[in-house]
Amino acid sequence: MTALTRRERLRAELERDAKAVARRIAAEEGVEGLTLAAVAREVGVTPPALYRYFNGRAGLVRAVYDDVTAEFMDIVSQAVQRQDPDDISAQLHAATRAVLDWSLANKVEFDLLMGAGFPKVAASDDDIPMVIARELGGLFGQRFAQLWREGRLTFPADEDIDPALVPQLRTYRETVGLEFPIGVVFLMIICWRQIYGLLCMAVYGHHQFAFDNPMPLFEHMMDDLLGLLGLTRSPNLRVP
Repeated sequence: MTALTRRERLRAELERDAKAVARRIAAEEGVEGLTLAAVAREVGVTPPALYRYFNGRAGLVRAVYDDVTAEFMDIVSQAVQRQDPDDISAQLHAATRAVLDWSLANKVEFDLLMGAGFPKVAASDDDIPMVIARELGGLFGQRFAQLWREGRLTFPADEDIDPALVPQLRTYRETVGLEFPIGVVFLMIICWRQIYGLLCMAVYGHHQFAFDNPMPLFEHMMDDLLGLLGLTRSPNLRVP
């Protein structure tokens, strides 16, 4: 590999520092406080200097979003990789638990990716609304595809699904890049509907006066969702 020149190293360091500052500002002040001027001030350069690295404020927001998404997906992927490659139950369980654990440990970042702050982030780039759907949906979709190919899923036929829902499911399938029947996509969305509800309940503290520990509800939900997919809880589940 060719060694970087001193100029290239300095530029790489500035870009890294700018991303770190941008992420901290977004965490402390929300996306509204994330501007090129604010980041430039903290890293000691002029705002125009950052245009070499980011396409204006929208590019800065996208850089933060991409970094957080990459971190999130790496953690979820690692949770799956710790499981037996033939144990779909363990993979689905571990991936969902990793989503919950990360969300609880990174509430501000959850807000950016999937919570109340998401619409503001999405407004900065037309592609952002599809990123988590493609990444996370694709990861779970691979497991659903395997269950479908093995004939282990019971799912509704197209004609048994509400006609108003079918085109929406088709759009989701095309966006995520899934290659299985609409009824299987419907199962995925049913599962995500429950998972997302529990995530928001846990992250935002809904009913925390009673459900301060989300794990019992989570495990009950997982048993229900695995049962919906014709699976049972794996005795070989590996979680940190």
